[in-house]
Amino acid sequence: MKKEKRILGLDVGDKRIGVAVSDELMLTAQPVEVIHRTLLESDLESIAELADMYDVRLVVVGMPLMLDKTVGRQAEKVEHFVAELKKRLDMPVETIDERLSTSMAERVMIDAGVRRKKRRQYIDALAAAGILQVFMDRQRNMSEHDAD
Repeated sequence: MKKEKRILGLDVGDKRIGVAVSDELMLTAQPVEVIHRTLLESDLESIAELADMYDVRLVVVGMPLMLDKTVGRQAEKVEHFVAELKKRLDMPVETIDERLSTSMAERVMIDAGVRRKKRRQYIDALAAAGILQVFMDRQRNMSEHDAD
């Protein structure tokens, strides 16, 4: 049985990039790590290495739109990052609305009793997993509707 290539999910912030990866069946997203941002080229290289290591076919980046779905300052920064990532990687890079993903990830960690200091270490990767999970669920739902 041939292995499917995976999808990488990113939650791009000013200081950190949360990273998640799908399983081979595209059913679940797992948090992988948090990249502490330095220089753009180093950040892009770290992502390229992870994409290679996990045999990725697609990268999904959360787009932090405003609540009214307009593009604000942070979304403009992410758009610039995505443009540079597309130049660096030899695979598709897509964006998905990620409003509230970080706050939802934090709520999950609070509910699980994770202390504040630990939450800071993992929240970005968990947010990336949430972004990726939403993307995969939407893809699966679209495929199921197309089959009808």
